[in-house]
Amino acid sequence: MTVEKVDFSLKETSPNIGGDRVSGGEKLTSSFDLVEKMEFLFVRIVKARDLPLKAVNGIIDPYVEIKIGNYNATTKYFEKKPDFEWNQVFAFGQDRLQATTMEITVRDKELIIGDNMIGKITVALHEVPPCLPPDSPLASQWYKLEDKNGFTLRKGELMLAMWYSTQADRVFPDAWHSDSAIVSGESLLNTRSKAYLSPRLWYLRVNVIQARDLVPGSRDRNPQVYVKAVVGDVILRTRVSPDKNVNPKWNEDLMFVVAEPFFDPLIVTVEDRLENNTVRCLGKCVIRLSNVEQRLIPLPADPLWYNLEDIVFEDGMEKEVNFSSKLNMCVSLDGGYHVFDESFHIGSDYRPTAKMLWTAMIGVLEMGIINASGLQPMKLRDGRETTDAYCVAKYGPKWVKTRTVVDSFDPKWNEQYSWDVYDPYTMLTIGVFDDCHLHGGDAVGDGKDPSLGKVRIRLSTLATNKIYTYSYPLLVLQPNGAKKMGELQLAIRFTCSSYLSLFLVYTMNPLLPQMHHIYPLSIYQLDILRKQAVRILCSSLSRTEPPLRQEVVEYMLDGGSQMWSLRKAKANFQRVLAIFKCFSNARQWFDEIRKWNNSAATALVMAIYCIIVFKPDLILPTVTLYSIQVMILQWRKRPRRPTHIDVNLSVAGSVTADELDEEFDTFPSSRQFDVLRMRYDRLRSIAGRVVTVISDIATQVERFHSLLNWRDPRITLIFLVCCLVGSFMLYYLISLKVFLILGGFYVMRPPFLGKDVLNAPQNFFSRLPTKADYML
Repeated sequence: MTVEKVDFSLKETSPNIGGDRVSGGEKLTSSFDLVEKMEFLFVRIVKARDLPLKAVNGIIDPYVEIKIGNYNATTKYFEKKPDFEWNQVFAFGQDRLQATTMEITVRDKELIIGDNMIGKITVALHEVPPCLPPDSPLASQWYKLEDKNGFTLRKGELMLAMWYSTQADRVFPDAWHSDSAIVSGESLLNTRSKAYLSPRLWYLRVNVIQARDLVPGSRDRNPQVYVKAVVGDVILRTRVSPDKNVNPKWNEDLMFVVAEPFFDPLIVTVEDRLENNTVRCLGKCVIRLSNVEQRLIPLPADPLWYNLEDIVFEDGMEKEVNFSSKLNMCVSLDGGYHVFDESFHIGSDYRPTAKMLWTAMIGVLEMGIINASGLQPMKLRDGRETTDAYCVAKYGPKWVKTRTVVDSFDPKWNEQYSWDVYDPYTMLTIGVFDDCHLHGGDAVGDGKDPSLGKVRIRLSTLATNKIYTYSYPLLVLQPNGAKKMGELQLAIRFTCSSYLSLFLVYTMNPLLPQMHHIYPLSIYQLDILRKQAVRILCSSLSRTEPPLRQEVVEYMLDGGSQMWSLRKAKANFQRVLAIFKCFSNARQWFDEIRKWNNSAATALVMAIYCIIVFKPDLILPTVTLYSIQVMILQWRKRPRRPTHIDVNLSVAGSVTADELDEEFDTFPSSRQFDVLRMRYDRLRSIAGRVVTVISDIATQVERFHSLLNWRDPRITLIFLVCCLVGSFMLYYLISLKVFLILGGFYVMRPPFLGKDVLNAPQNFFSRLPTKADYML
């Protein structure tokens, strides 16, 4: 049985788009020139009037039904309202229309028995006019209703508009689409395309300095006091103060991530840890974040004394009482930092929070999401496999979501979006998901939208003013290995507005704001704060309409990227080996030169070595000219494609089932004890090899220190004598240039002048003592 080889490569495509090269200047973008043109029949149902009454009670609940061939679409219902205004837009794909007429029928929901038709309008599709952007929207007009025999009714009119246009029409994002015809009710909102903005995030710094005049519960013991700060559902604590008195000191920073608008206050409490593991509150203060100082420059905030309020209970109710205890703190909103919601290496934005510190825009990024092909089935509907796919893209604070194409393994979106660019070292992320919330709010499966893959494109790898059209493989790592879920066709263009600004960004502007360099945050702090930021974004974007769900936001932001993975450890180890491979290649090349495997090459190297020794001022020009030569030779081999996920580099194709099971395991683990013990033993084995390598590195470095510390008196004495003789000879007998020439010629001497064995310095160095002798 032969296994079909899966193609994970990036493929260049030639879609039928209208984009041309842009030469810069005033016009940076061209609307919908990176996507294929899609034609739609748009029908706007506005309102009805003078409808004839058929109900017994004289009240009707009308709705409008549109029928074109096999397509049926209905407006929302009215329940006993005097005015009938829908103002809904329907979009039917022209390439799927198999009828020549359109029938628009007004029906009464209350009439269940018999014919509930109030009236209808029949329109020939060839009579519908075109109205292409940038023309103004077509005006709506009143149409007389007809009965089922085609005769005009005495009463009843329907206001509507019909026109042919493309996806560039302004009503397209909010329209009902024929490719989501099986979706109805409130679930239609989930199928629409939308743009989102992340809330502006701030770092809240609470520097707890000291407290004064605390009132502990008992004066017979030394209080163990700490400070607890709460913002929303995030709780942070200081260490217990080493001052066991009523005036404790901490001088400790507590960092939070908060989002505008500031709803949650900062609640600070001073607590005393008692002997029976209980806690007594010694005071509390509540600080509104809207009143907190916003620090934009690298200067410390002013410390302030805050009154602590005691908490007592009267009749079971909490009551705050002012008393004399105070807490000294520096509280500030640090707008000079960039709040990381993504990993540093795949960030799409590095600007500080404060807008006044932003640099000028350098260009515009445009992306056309054209289509996907060969998507894998994700669920069952009516006994058959299907997929309801949509795309989400993120760059900077702007998120976009395409419409959901229902029941298609080859969906076509042809939607175009743009972003302002402030730094080229940024990453655009596009993810494809299956919508599981399209049937009356009842989610399919576990209620989460599963991912079909992700594409990342770094802007610095794109040439300016050039359109890239490629089909990207959609890869998902599953418990049984890497799986290709389909392909996503994109068109990308990065347009630069000023090459001078682009040059200044590369040379003059730091990647991170100044606050990260003047008051740097530790890796541990950044990791904790990033988790807070991801949680805030998940909560904020899930409250939008239609929502960006938590699993989608976490997948786009790589929320679980910090978890242990043996596969990633192997991949990163191979990356390190690839870096050091150049040094091993250089050493192998020098061994061939030293052994005179190629006499002409060795003679040339010796001649160049003599020139460098006698003319050291030629070293830097030689290095720069050699670098220029290498870059010229590499120009023809330069990468011409955007970045994409490499399966081989990610070690996704050679990973074992147990390693994948460990990577997909929850935290804390949910596996059996025997499995955990096996993985722990494997991790111990890997860590043992790492410790051995670290020990070897430490041994080599300690040997240099042993030359001077008289640990081996004979070696240090020999080295002392050699230093005395060497300094005397270099000062009085031979020059440094002659010494370098003789040393170089000795190393590169022909084989007949000496055997290839360890020389005296190597023998001497290998016998130096190390601190490994002291290890237990």
